[in-house]
Amino acid sequence: MRYTTKYLFISFLVITLVTSCTKDNDDEYVGLLAETGEEFSGGQTTIFDVSQNAFGFQAPNLTNQEGLDFFVGNSLFNQNWVTAPASTTARDGLGPLFNARACAGCHFKDGRGRAPEFNGEFSHGFLLRLAVGNDPFGAPIPDPNYGGQLQDQSIMGIDTEAGFEIAYNEVTGAYADGTPYSLRKPTYTIINPTQGAVTATQVSPRVANHMSGMGLLEAISEATLLSFADENDSNNDGISGKPNYVWDIESNSLQIGRFGWKANQPSVLQQVAGAFAGDLGITSSLFPDENCPPTVNCEDIPNGGAPEIEDDNLNKTVLYSQTLAVPGRRDWDTQDVLEGKAIFNQLNCVSCHIPKMTTGTHPTVTALSNQTIYPYTDLLLHDMGDGLADGATDFLANGNEWRTPPLWGIGLIENVNGHTFLLHDGRARNVEEAILWHGGEAETSKNEFKNLAASDRQKLILFLNSL
Repeated sequence: MRYTTKYLFISFLVITLVTSCTKDNDDEYVGLLAETGEEFSGGQTTIFDVSQNAFGFQAPNLTNQEGLDFFVGNSLFNQNWVTAPASTTARDGLGPLFNARACAGCHFKDGRGRAPEFNGEFSHGFLLRLAVGNDPFGAPIPDPNYGGQLQDQSIMGIDTEAGFEIAYNEVTGAYADGTPYSLRKPTYTIINPTQGAVTATQVSPRVANHMSGMGLLEAISEATLLSFADENDSNNDGISGKPNYVWDIESNSLQIGRFGWKANQPSVLQQVAGAFAGDLGITSSLFPDENCPPTVNCEDIPNGGAPEIEDDNLNKTVLYSQTLAVPGRRDWDTQDVLEGKAIFNQLNCVSCHIPKMTTGTHPTVTALSNQTIYPYTDLLLHDMGDGLADGATDFLANGNEWRTPPLWGIGLIENVNGHTFLLHDGRARNVEEAILWHGGEAETSKNEFKNLAASDRQKLILFLNSL
């Protein structure tokens, strides 16, 4: 869907009418105005679709060659990988240990994963990270028996590492108006280990994020991200975001982290290659080593080549991941959503979830350069309090710190993936519960949300679901 001049003119009239109608409420809701163009969340990479495929379109401003590469990358991302040897030599080498058979096993329809619905369910987009400490650069040191993440599937003839179980306890509370709520707090238990003792002192759950806009986030300049940082809280607003600096394999240096729940990956390339290695057991030029537990000799197991995904196919999968279109806003100029936007601003949510920025020059995809975008993130680390802490350190991120997740597309997760589970482990069953789990630097904003009238809480949620 493309916006015509006529449509933009009509939209301007609607915005003017909405603003005029709400003039009497200016004291309560400051700035009830839809910004021109803010429905184009991803700039020229935006697509307007609310179907189950809303996250799966290519950016409309790609070149013809990029479009062809996107198509190949889409195939490599969505089709199952198989054990070697196989006639499908471009997609063999699965395992020997893995969490999913395809990238889409965790990112179904390019969307968001979830915790398993029942103990023993596979390929849902949830895993456990394992570490016994950190190396001199701050990178997690993998468990000597189970590696950097627990892999709950294996190829035929190889023992699966272990399984895990999740149990939830309900934590109750109430809003200032007396309305009760209940949050579920998870605990995790590793079961049936086959490789000896699990010695990891850090066990951290992770849910796969939806994929929209990754290349745009990669194109934001480091200077822009650093301009959001206030590590020592010099303005005394209680918000002290800081960047994570992580090891970049390609450049052999520390670079600013952008991806992952703790901003522990510097680029889409390393994020994708790391997922191939950790989630599927597929080696690449960046991660050439198989993940082999002590009881397995990988040299005795047929592989899909060295590496199992060649650079050309890896790069096409990366381009696919970089150039998935960002879904445009819905109901962005309606009265309740505009009031919810004003509440979002008044609660100071915008200190971390920064609405608007402009990308710099992307090193490989021109379509991602110089785009005005509305991702609602600063990509920085923030202390979210003890309630969400996992105790795991990752480079500069401590056990209480998490990257601010982008909010674009959050309102379409239910359409695409059939659920509304949020946060790093999917514990929040909806947007409301996600807000109520906020602590640390967000404690004040969370408490102010709890003090709102029920109608205002609903308007804020309507705004978030319009993103």
